[in-house]
Amino acid sequence: MAELFVCQGPDEVPRWRAAFDEARLVTPPQARAQAGSGDGVWVMSNLTGWQGLVSLLAGRGATVKVLSYTPSSHEALRALNAGARGYGHALSAPELLSQMALVTRHQGIWVPPELLAQVMGGAYRALGGESQHQDEALSGLTDRERAVALAVAEGQSNKEVARRLEITERTVKAHLGAIFRKLGVRDRLQLILRLSQREAV
Repeated sequence: MAELFVCQGPDEVPRWRAAFDEARLVTPPQARAQAGSGDGVWVMSNLTGWQGLVSLLAGRGATVKVLSYTPSSHEALRALNAGARGYGHALSAPELLSQMALVTRHQGIWVPPELLAQVMGGAYRALGGESQHQDEALSGLTDRERAVALAVAEGQSNKEVARRLEITERTVKAHLGAIFRKLGVRDRLQLILRLSQREAV
């Protein structure tokens, strides 16, 4: 099982080798020729056609992660939609890269915490956002719980929700507990799926 970093020219970052002793730097054509099932492949988002490469390699069974020098929620969604299991900063510390590899190797999804809320809000909008089903799903909630649920679905953090609704973060957490219980969901992602007329898993 190889760890391949797909980049062009000067993109090599010493911390990649610090995270993975056996890491190999390859060009996109080399990745297409060499990467296969079980390999860990790290694709730089500044490569031309990186999304197609991610889709191809993920389709072969490689565990693909996308690295960016300027991470954004929009690019993270594009990476995940293309089949990547992880998305992070190209200059992440070796320990963080190792964690990303471990999580994605075990079928988890890795997105930096600071982007997670934005990604989830983007997923909510991509899955349809507001709908008639949403009104039905929220009908059992109080007005305040409904406001919290919608703000969270839009990608706001507990702190942002508290500021927006002029309540404490502790109160936001209490409302979220009640919302999850009433809607029969475990977390924010399932809440988004429920409100987007998708079945929560």
